[in-house]
Amino acid sequence: MAFESLTDKLTGAFKNLRGKGKLTEEDVKGALKEVKMALLEADVSFKVVKQFVKSVEERAVGEEVLNGLNPAQTVIKIVNEEMTKLMGGEVTELTLNPGGKTTILMMCGLQGSGKTTSAAKIASKIKSKGKSPLLVAGDVYRPAAIDQLKVNAERVGVACFSMGTEVSPVTIAKEAVDYAEKNHHNVIIIDTAGRLQIDETLMQELQDIKAAVPVDQTLLVVDAMTGQEAVNVAETFNGQIGIDGIVLSKLDGDSRGGAALSARAVTGKPILFAGMGEKLQDLEPFYPDRMASRILGMGDVLTLIDKAMEAQEQADEAKEREMAAKLRKGTMDFNMYLESMKQMRSMGGLGGILGMLPGMGKISDEDLPDEKEMARMEAIVLSMTPKERENPKLLTPQRKYRIAKGSGNDIAVVNRFIKQFEQAGKVMKQMGGMRRGRHGGFGGFGGMGGFGGFPKPGGRGKYF
Repeated sequence: MAFESLTDKLTGAFKNLRGKGKLTEEDVKGALKEVKMALLEADVSFKVVKQFVKSVEERAVGEEVLNGLNPAQTVIKIVNEEMTKLMGGEVTELTLNPGGKTTILMMCGLQGSGKTTSAAKIASKIKSKGKSPLLVAGDVYRPAAIDQLKVNAERVGVACFSMGTEVSPVTIAKEAVDYAEKNHHNVIIIDTAGRLQIDETLMQELQDIKAAVPVDQTLLVVDAMTGQEAVNVAETFNGQIGIDGIVLSKLDGDSRGGAALSARAVTGKPILFAGMGEKLQDLEPFYPDRMASRILGMGDVLTLIDKAMEAQEQADEAKEREMAAKLRKGTMDFNMYLESMKQMRSMGGLGGILGMLPGMGKISDEDLPDEKEMARMEAIVLSMTPKERENPKLLTPQRKYRIAKGSGNDIAVVNRFIKQFEQAGKVMKQMGGMRRGRHGGFGGFGGMGGFGGFPKPGGRGKYF
């Protein structure tokens, strides 16, 4: 996960401070020296690190801080505030033209940065706000990019405009504007071509598109996994094309995170979105304060709540009421298990959820449930008939053997899973069902997704 190494190093730098009741100027400077090294190793720009450490030191080395009631906590608070300021301070939302006026967005970036996928992700976000976006396939050099955009557009339920590979990107952009007007699309998202590296041809093409159609915002997609190089790319694009916002892709990968910490400071342009996975829903608004909390190991409960609310909105209300009633009665069925897995995935999986909880980010992959094992348990349920899922009492030995064969599991695994499921149902009945929100929401998810509810795969107790 992004920032894991940086978080560990920063946590270690502050550990010594917490162990002291009173701090000296040397204590603070020693900790900031470790912070400086940690940031440089995370590929943060040297100029940015130098200014950041200077700003923290100016605020932290003072009589009021060093002689305060909790000086160590105050220093960490200052680091958090300065890191938030470094990444932009407040969240910057994507600005769309008011009323019925069409907004034109142009996506740009190097090849492989995740530009085409990010375009579809942004279109999905815009659609959810009641707008009618149109994705435009402007990368005429890679037929695969056009096909990918069409497929992703279909997945998120938005229109896609394409003229193939024999037409210039400028012509495509012009025709797309006319098409959008005739078909009542009020947001146009132009996916442009990328190169393996910045060159004159790429820059000229982007300038030609901006000259041909009234682009409202140019969004640069940078791959967070490329570290410092991502910042250099952002600086060059901003200097030659002029960008209005940044989309950080692949921030969930094994990256050092320097791009997130440097891009705003180097370009002066806001980071609008952070791509946190390959799925089309894995795009988050970039909150500098929340990202700073994640980096410092303080978790990100607000984003977790946002994800839970989004999952609740997507859930069928009647189904949620039915699930709530069954939980209260203790009459759980396997359809509820499938629904809980669906909700967990929509929130980024168990690992993603835990990473946002304070103090839980340091859990190793070995301590997390095996995703493949969880998929195996889900396969058991999917191998049942609809009636068997609704009524677990129908599961005779013969039916269990059929389910084991259908799911590719040993009969012992199936028996153990069903037994643990029944035990979880008894616990729910004793508790009288868990308290849930208006239609289930986060409270119900907690009991369903594994936090003390359903068993771990393979008979190794419960998740937590």
